[in-house]
Amino acid sequence: MRWEFPMHSAPWAGVLATAGGLVFSGSDEGNFFALDAKTGKPLWDFQTGGPIAANPVSFNVDGRQCVAIAADRVLYVFGL
Repeated sequence: MRWEFPMHSAPWAGVLATAGGLVFSGSDEGNFFALDAKTGKPLWDFQTGGPIAANPVSFNVDGRQCVAIAADRVLYVFGL
């Protein structure tokens, strides 16, 4: 095993890894977070205010990578 990242509860959402070395996931407590793919260290997190039960999605807009997550009837989109 290369690294592990402990979570407070089992995730309902899947995990997304990008070619840019990022790993994204979310928790039932509403935390959406990015990890360094090489080390597993947290890079940032965002509290959505509601459970995350859908997989994160990565897409490109005008050459800029974005990641989106749905939580508690809200769609959040982050530019990377």
